[in-house]
Amino acid sequence: MSRTAKIAQKAPYPVEVAAGKSYFWCTCGRSSKQPFCDGSHKHTGFAPMKYEADADKTLYFCGCKATGNAPLCDGSHNSL
Repeated sequence: MSRTAKIAQKAPYPVEVAAGKSYFWCTCGRSSKQPFCDGSHKHTGFAPMKYEADADKTLYFCGCKATGNAPLCDGSHNSL
């Protein structure tokens, strides 16, 4: 079982979210539907993180999986 997240990309994913809708952010970096989960985490020890939008807006979901503000980007990709 691997516990190292794969860097999906070294930049955030801009996503238009809708108020009240749930999103499941990929924590393992293996999903082909980045930044969201497609089930690729099976047998890795990772699980998706649920995020519920509180308003219609653009959010920047972390692509490097190293953020300290999961699931949103905090600029950690700049030091990778």
